[in-house]
Amino acid sequence: MRIKVCGITRINDLQGLVENGVDYAGFIFYERSPRFAGNRIDARSVRETTGIRKVGVFVNAPLEQVQRTVNDYGLDLVQLHGDETPEFCAAVRTLIPVVKAFRIGDSVNWQTEVAPFVPVTDYFLFDTASVKGYGGTGEKFNWELLQTYPFDQPFFLSGGITPEQGKEIGEMQIPALFAADVNSKFEDSPGVKNLSLVQQFVKQIHSSIIK
Repeated sequence: MRIKVCGITRINDLQGLVENGVDYAGFIFYERSPRFAGNRIDARSVRETTGIRKVGVFVNAPLEQVQRTVNDYGLDLVQLHGDETPEFCAAVRTLIPVVKAFRIGDSVNWQTEVAPFVPVTDYFLFDTASVKGYGGTGEKFNWELLQTYPFDQPFFLSGGITPEQGKEIGEMQIPALFAADVNSKFEDSPGVKNLSLVQQFVKQIHSSIIK
């Protein structure tokens, strides 16, 4: 089970994730987000940080912006969290591996909503649908829906995960569950991470995974 901490805006927090063995750091390049990284963290410092994979989060961004940001920040993956089409995902994937995010409500139709993206992405991410916006709502969807997930494509689980849920996630019996993606419940304020909560969660995940 991998762990991704999203909404990084400070280089000290990024270094703290490395020290705590977090696998992925997420940087949000959506200007309407309170965790917008574009004007809060130095691109060169991110680019030169090693020991963690860096994910850029975009919402309906032009391809040119995605490409420029990938180069500036030395990103390893791109997470498309808006209304991007399979064709757009395929275009981005010629540059870098792609995570496509889906907002899950009371139900999900895997074949109509998700299946078209299987051949043009590397991972999925499932977040909570909300009228508040595209993500970072701090709300949890019904994880029972994931029991019907029909694909081999690995996915990130997101949406309101709390520091106390590491054991529950580590014990989930879903073969394609690749990573837990945490954000707002691990902060002192938007974009300011509480590294002690991150450390607690990492320990829970690693100690509870069923061998």
